[in-house]
Amino acid sequence: MLIVSLALRDLFRDRFFLMCNTAILVGVLVPLLLLFGVKNGVYAVLLNEMLADPASRQIDTAGNTTFTEADVAPLRDWPGVAFATPKVRSQFDYVNVRSVEGKRLAAALVIPSGTGDPTLPKGAALAQDSLAISAALARQLNLTTGASLQLITQAEDRPRQLVLDARVGFVLPEQALAGRAVLAPFEILDLIEAFYDAYELPDHGIVGTKSLNQRVPSYGGVRVYADSLDNLAPLQARLEDHLGVATLARTREVEGLLGLGRNLTLALGLTAGLASVGLGAALGFAFWSDVARKKGVLASIALVGVTGRKLMFFPVVQAAVTGALGLFISWIGYHLAGRIAQNLFGSGLPEGAALTLIAPSQAIGIGAAVMVLLLCVSAIAGWSVQRIDPATVLREVT
Repeated sequence: MLIVSLALRDLFRDRFFLMCNTAILVGVLVPLLLLFGVKNGVYAVLLNEMLADPASRQIDTAGNTTFTEADVAPLRDWPGVAFATPKVRSQFDYVNVRSVEGKRLAAALVIPSGTGDPTLPKGAALAQDSLAISAALARQLNLTTGASLQLITQAEDRPRQLVLDARVGFVLPEQALAGRAVLAPFEILDLIEAFYDAYELPDHGIVGTKSLNQRVPSYGGVRVYADSLDNLAPLQARLEDHLGVATLARTREVEGLLGLGRNLTLALGLTAGLASVGLGAALGFAFWSDVARKKGVLASIALVGVTGRKLMFFPVVQAAVTGALGLFISWIGYHLAGRIAQNLFGSGLPEGAALTLIAPSQAIGIGAAVMVLLLCVSAIAGWSVQRIDPATVLREVT
């Protein structure tokens, strides 16, 4: 196309104009890209640290309350629930743990768990004789995956201890479960509670004052996990309303982090909006003044048969080239500045975490927005080209 060829030749012949407009574009884009990258990188680190801790999405009922299966069963089907399990009364969820190969005992908290528990490795399942233990308990008793252990509990009014044999199915990482704890199927905790309630347990050689067949299943609370941080607060409110009890969760901490992300996005969006107005005005006037300066050239082109509608593409083509060049240099500048910032401030981040982060989809969106802005402001200058009267302009020049 003739007008494209002429616009490119003129642009690269008048390289000073191209350099000035590119410098304006780079001067605005590089700081904005760096701010956007740092916001994404730092926020991603904070978010990933919170997501790495399953307790961030955990909701526990407070105190001891009696619930039935009818109260708990519907929770598993609620939207936003990743996992739900009943709990026993809090006075019955501590046991002594001992390695079969050792004599040392350690008191540990027994936590009800099951398939789908976010605390467990993905896809892991617990059997009656396969438990997950915390890293702290594993260190204290020198336990490894596959090791045999015993859960020992003893009530003052029971003549015999309840001893449950099991093995270590998983040793959980530090961030997954703190302190000395054991994750076990709810049935094990229910069995321990039945022992404390003086029921007979013939399978374990325990004689009691009440038959196990007479026992009515009831729960002392529930343990629920939200499927995302965004659903934690609404799920906690709905759970309290449904069960009529107080609950414990890290809602304030989670909401604080999510609110920080929203506020940072809003502040950066406002900054980018103001910068876009300034950038659009600067480049708009630049293209307009360049068109005014080249009225004689454009009038001569119009005299050889190029219509005004085609002639308006003259500044648009130059703006597109300027935008592409400016974006290319800006991304180079962003990556260089990001490396410098990583070397200066990245030591406080987790290993492998990037201080600056811009996803490919975000990069494409930023590039598209910049090009649309440039094409719009150049189109205004192109509109003024259509109003050029070749005869009048050439008469003024001569």
